[in-house]
Amino acid sequence: MGDVSKNYVSDHTKWMDEQMKLNPLWAEDQKAGRALWWDKKQTTDESARNLDSSVAQKPYPYDVNF
Repeated sequence: MGDVSKNYVSDHTKWMDEQMKLNPLWAEDQKAGRALWWDKKQTTDESARNLDSSVAQKPYPYDVNF
C-alpha cells in the first residue's frame, strides 16, 4: 500500500477542532444529542422483540432479478 503518515490530520478535523475550541458548549450539546438518540439501555424484552421483528436480508439486495 504505501507509506501512510500517522501525523496526517484532515482539513475537516482541523476545522472541527478549531470550532470546538471556539464553542466549548458544543461538547455538552453533543452528549445530550447522543443520549437522546443512541445511548439507551434495552431491556431483555425489547432486545427479544427487536430480534423477532428483524427481516432476513437477501444475499444481494441491489439485484432486481431476485
